[in-house]
Amino acid sequence: MIATFLVLDYDIISGFLLEYALSKPWQELHSQLMNQQSNTQTDRDARQLRSHRWFGPDDLRSFGHRSRLKGMGIDDADFRGKPIIALVNTWSDLNTCHSHFPQRVDEIKRGVLQAGGFPVEVPAISLGEMLMKPTTMLYRNLLSMETEELLRCNPIDGAVLMGGCDKTVPALIMGAISADIPSIFFPAGPMLKAHWKNETLGSGSDAWKFWAERCAGNLCDGDWNAIENCIARSAGTCMTMGTASTMACIAETLGLTLSGASSIPAVVAEHSRLAVATGRRAVELAWSNLRPSRFITPQSIDNAIMTQLTIGGSTNAIVHIIAMAGRAGIALSLDRFDELSEKVPVLADLRPSGRFLMEDFHQAGGLAALLSRLQDVLNLDCPTVGGTTLGGQIAGAEVLNDQVIRTRDNPLWRTGGTCILRGNLAPNGCVIKTVAAESRLLTHRGPALVFDNYPELKSKINDPDLPVTQDTVLILRSAGPLGAPGFPEWGMLPIPQKLLKAGVRDMVRISDARMSGTSYGTCVLHVSPESHLGGPLALIRDGDIVELHVPHRRLNWLVDDAEIARRKAAWQPPTNRWNRGYNKLFANHVTQAHEGCDFDFLAGRSPGAEPDIF
Repeated sequence: MIATFLVLDYDIISGFLLEYALSKPWQELHSQLMNQQSNTQTDRDARQLRSHRWFGPDDLRSFGHRSRLKGMGIDDADFRGKPIIALVNTWSDLNTCHSHFPQRVDEIKRGVLQAGGFPVEVPAISLGEMLMKPTTMLYRNLLSMETEELLRCNPIDGAVLMGGCDKTVPALIMGAISADIPSIFFPAGPMLKAHWKNETLGSGSDAWKFWAERCAGNLCDGDWNAIENCIARSAGTCMTMGTASTMACIAETLGLTLSGASSIPAVVAEHSRLAVATGRRAVELAWSNLRPSRFITPQSIDNAIMTQLTIGGSTNAIVHIIAMAGRAGIALSLDRFDELSEKVPVLADLRPSGRFLMEDFHQAGGLAALLSRLQDVLNLDCPTVGGTTLGGQIAGAEVLNDQVIRTRDNPLWRTGGTCILRGNLAPNGCVIKTVAAESRLLTHRGPALVFDNYPELKSKINDPDLPVTQDTVLILRSAGPLGAPGFPEWGMLPIPQKLLKAGVRDMVRISDARMSGTSYGTCVLHVSPESHLGGPLALIRDGDIVELHVPHRRLNWLVDDAEIARRKAAWQPPTNRWNRGYNKLFANHVTQAHEGCDFDFLAGRSPGAEPDIF
């Protein structure tokens, strides 16, 4: 009886809907919608699309292009006269941050189709920070070159750049700037917050913290294993303000993402909706021919620097911003970072410098809310891929938690979170993340203890006879772009075990390496020129006195000039270890840290040459 009623009820409803669909009001509405779509398509001449050169002409070559697509089951209606949108996908089974990208690909494609485009997935090398050795930084420039060439050599009208894990973000953006084809960035998003017992865990930062406690004898093996099992709670990037989240915020500030994209957690429904919306917007960018050169300007680069400073962001961002600016032909020195640091306080109370995590930041209003508190110093007229300006993008944004996003009169740090140092130990500059260091060490003088390379550091650092005190300045060399090679994240030198057991948790550490954006401590990084090239770091010896004076922006080596000259004359350059392949290309052409570590032959804007032979 009930089943019969349901069937009858369904038949009645279906009949009503069919009758309404055939009614005059519905037919008129449908006709209007079809006319509007037809008019829109008519207004957009497919001949303006870059892909028209491949598929539009009535010639043999275009016949071949079209026929091969049809051999894959693709019909004229799928691609003819439509923007072709490349999804440059850096997914890999070995990239933990991007493990949710297969689902996001489907969602971005849905958005592209909704907007009348034709989506194509184009895989690119995946730079998984956790598993690639010696460092993903060695391959950042390789991914940037691959991105540039993928966009240039294929019939692509616009691109969605899918990345998130640290070096994928600058690499994809660098390549897109060079190719200068309409592009929008889609960030992987941070993991959800992790929990262990009554502790809220942040990946990276809390790993360092609890490792120190384990080395000090304060954490048992069982607890350490339990932390290992839960600290990476979901797909996505580190949920601290590490390099991945820093670069996502910078991408949003540069106008290369949709509003709010930088902080949406990787596995929530909102991130799926962002994927669809990004796909839709990519089609509009292609029709409008809005290229990265429209968004990457000296003014937007200043905005990016101020964002890095106010979020207490990763020191790695300094190298990446310089490299991205260089691809756009914008000269940028380390001094600009220090100039802007005086204007911008740290307002984001996020680990490793503060207390909270990216999920908290998102719920507090995200980047737009934070930037709304800095409108007087930002360049608000810079355009964004969303079709508005930075000012328009942050207009009306509301801070929902003043503890997570602090007010200007209650900052986490009075000036920007990083600063630039110079002196006779770093003639071309170096970097320190002041907001993540112990204040007492920002002015310090102590004897050097030198490690020639990372293997030596690992083998000696916990030797109970190591001649070290809490006043010692630990120094690591052979860790720069050429010395390692690749400029790895070795800069948070471990505290010797005997000092950990005595309660020491920070000391001055200096290197020509980088450090993870999730790291912390009084770590002086990116010393330039690096020791491999005979920079001062190559000449320092155990016992030499080093003076760090952050308020005066100085890093000096208290050895007289005559002795320095003697050591320089006796120094022998290391043997070249790179004789083939990509490593040889890297060694021959990479620039130093203060220049962005890009390849010298990629400096300046690309001529944007299109393929001439079809």
